[in-house]
Amino acid sequence: MARPDPRTLEVIRVKQITPHMRRVTLGGQGLSSFPEDQESAYLKMLFSQEGSDKPMLRTYTVRYQRNNEIDVDFVLHHDGGPAATWAATVKPGETIDVRGPGPKKLVDTNADWFLIVGDMTALPAISVNIESLPANAKGHAVIEVIEEDDIQELSAPKNFEIHWLVNPQPGENSQMLVSKIRSLPWQDGKPSVWAACEFNSVRELREYFRGERQLDKNELYISSYWKHGNDEDAHRIAKRADA
Repeated sequence: MARPDPRTLEVIRVKQITPHMRRVTLGGQGLSSFPEDQESAYLKMLFSQEGSDKPMLRTYTVRYQRNNEIDVDFVLHHDGGPAATWAATVKPGETIDVRGPGPKKLVDTNADWFLIVGDMTALPAISVNIESLPANAKGHAVIEVIEEDDIQELSAPKNFEIHWLVNPQPGENSQMLVSKIRSLPWQDGKPSVWAACEFNSVRELREYFRGERQLDKNELYISSYWKHGNDEDAHRIAKRADA
């Protein structure tokens, strides 16, 4: 089956959410056939590369969806790749080609308790997951950000606690997330664990969740979103080899 053509979306608004997070609102005619209820689904965004007719694909999450608009949040960093550079400079009226949406990965809302883990690259998906929790949900989220001002106000159930960790050098302390999780009480009942972050942190988390806690695939979603020192193409190769 032939792959569908990418859709061309127009930049409607750009907003700085926190020092290292920038929101780009996309819309236009290309969104007319976009399916409903796609918050936390992923998009493949196409960026041109010098000297090649083949675009670079970069993966991003739909944070919010409204009538004829979607919001995509980008982490900004000093050595940003093509997507972060585009997000930092793009203006309303410009366009971007995208593929997708790809499938959503959400917690199992029928679980007895929840643990949601990630860094800033996963914050859009984490936010949607927390918003999807039932009102009586209990558990924890552990979220790593670059600086304290990157902490966002998230709406969570009363018995669900959010822990923020500050790491000014993302990707250079792979123990930070798992160390915090080890310090939290492991609750009774069936958990639903969702984790997404840097490649080496995912390795540490996977060893803990699968090795020590013996979680099965129905209790755990875990995925590396990026690898320190690698672009997305190199990360994809490393991720496949590590599967």
